[in-house]
Amino acid sequence: TGVAGPGGGTAQKPVGLVHIAVMRMGGSPLHERCTFGKRARSEIREMTVARAFEMLSALA
Repeated sequence: TGVAGPGGGTAQKPVGLVHIAVMRMGGSPLHERCTFGKRARSEIREMTVARAFEMLSALA
């Protein structure tokens, strides 16, 4: 979840702020707060997916 932009950001939840959580069955959840900065919406989405896959790989 987060704010991919271009609008909708606030001081507490700026554009580029994304929370990612992954968990392996029976394991503990892994949560990361990512701040990608003010970028194009498509770039924030791509960076979010890339980071989520990295986090999933770490659980394997």
